[in-house]
Amino acid sequence: MYTAIKGIYENGKVTLEEAPPTLRKTKVVVMFLADDVKPTESPRKGVKIGSLAGKGYAIPDSFNEPLEDLSEYQ
Repeated sequence: MYTAIKGIYENGKVTLEEAPPTLRKTKVVVMFLADDVKPTESPRKGVKIGSLAGKGYAIPDSFNEPLEDLSEYQ
């Protein structure tokens, strides 16, 4: 069973914000979180659909036709 409990590490001691689910001797993993949170980058807008129209790029008319290499599987 995994349980996450927030706490504060200060002067070599960890103070938990709530009681743990057990009082028995148990293995734990302690993670130290960075205080300085970097602002997230604005999401990229990506490629606008149709933005390459008229710029020399074209999809052939046979694009959706079955491939000859796969004809034996059809």
